[in-house]
Amino acid sequence: MIILQEMLVSLDTFEAFVQHLENAEKIFEYIAGAIAEKSSNPYSSKISQCISGELYIYLKQHDLGHLTGEAGGYQVGDGRYAPDVAFISYEKQAELVKEGYNLHPPDLAVEVVSSDSSLENKLLTVKLSDYLAVGTLVWIVRPDDKYVEVHRAGKPAEIKVEGDTLSGDNVLPGFTLAVKDIFR
Repeated sequence: MIILQEMLVSLDTFEAFVQHLENAEKIFEYIAGAIAEKSSNPYSSKISQCISGELYIYLKQHDLGHLTGEAGGYQVGDGRYAPDVAFISYEKQAELVKEGYNLHPPDLAVEVVSSDSSLENKLLTVKLSDYLAVGTLVWIVRPDDKYVEVHRAGKPAEIKVEGDTLSGDNVLPGFTLAVKDIFR
């Protein structure tokens, strides 16, 4: 993740910035007043697609809502976030927006850590706090260490390693994913 300016900016400034023509193909987040360009790498992208594929198969059988990738941003409190994979129920938002950021936070946000930089970890801590404040279930995937942190509002974090299984909790009832399958 790259912070694009030294000064903090208003949400209006951020929204105008992302509308500039030269930014059309880029993904930006507004984190604690800072504009951050979302970055990735092929391995992190593969991990995101693996999780997204498993969720897609589940949602074909259980039509509960929308599945989005990193280009499907969300309003989370005052932040504007682009989780690598996200789910939002039809109950919360019947239709996705076609421009800008979805009006409601996701029910599940998956953040795949693409670098272990201190800046990325600081920004991720802010995002995690904001997600939990609105009740989002969060999976933070750490590819280099091959584990997943599971965060739920009001509960201690859980670490899931290769012998463990992720569940969809009450967000995606009956959904399971073996952690080892994420890191194949």
